[in-house]
Amino acid sequence: MLPAYFYWLLLLLVTAYAVWKGRTDERIVTIACLMASIFTLAVLSPLRTRYANVEVGVLAVDLGVLAVFTAVALHSRRFWPLWVAGLQLTTSVAHVLKAVDADLLPHAYGAAARFWSYPILLIVAIGIWRGHRGHRETDETPAAA
Repeated sequence: MLPAYFYWLLLLLVTAYAVWKGRTDERIVTIACLMASIFTLAVLSPLRTRYANVEVGVLAVDLGVLAVFTAVALHSRRFWPLWVAGLQLTTSVAHVLKAVDADLLPHAYGAAARFWSYPILLIVAIGIWRGHRGHRETDETPAAA
């Protein structure tokens, strides 16, 4: 897994980009990611027992984020929120897998619970860029005579 500082740097950059150039969908999603990351730090088990059992607090945070992402996807006119909600669902399933198989290695469970955060942030960044680019091209299109 990548170092934690890389994740936080990416998260802060994408959130700043969303606040600067994003629309409501991007802002809601990135702020949800930022808040979820902070809440996750608060509810994680101590390092020596982390991911040894189902992380109930992290599961609650992930389900909350899934609800936010799904609401955005259902109300958005854009396609990228569907991808983000789907990836968050995959993240949430990691908790179910641990509940079903208690012998699942803590590293595998932890990686499955965290991995999709990176693609989610990249998809949002691309969504911001494409939305901003499309909006700019629409503004520059000359009016029909």
